[in-house]
Amino acid sequence: METKLQRKRPKHLNLFKIKQPLPAQVSILHRISGVLLFFPGIPLLVYILQMLLGSPEGFTKIQLILDDPFVKCALLLPIWFFMHHFCAGIRYLALDLHYGISLEQARLSSKIVLIMGFVLTALVGALLW
Repeated sequence: METKLQRKRPKHLNLFKIKQPLPAQVSILHRISGVLLFFPGIPLLVYILQMLLGSPEGFTKIQLILDDPFVKCALLLPIWFFMHHFCAGIRYLALDLHYGISLEQARLSSKIVLIMGFVLTALVGALLW
């Protein structure tokens, strides 16, 4: 019996072909967004704040950079990282408190996190323009 089971197991597990459920996808996106917010996000934010507060010329330079439509479009991605990470973090706090732990509730809260991340990003993007 054991030899039959071992023969049916995949030898090479291709993670790109496996369809993850929505809560798993939200979890993976939460981790990726957290890493991207931490490493290029924090140093860039500190550098921008240093330029903003360092001199009036630095402030003017950052204003000119942020007025570029391409930069505004490019800012939507880190804004989405933050909004998704924020919403997913609230979801995980609720899960830690044992709210929404059934399968249906977990799927619904995952959908809500994805939708709210995009909605909040669109709202902040509208404020940028």
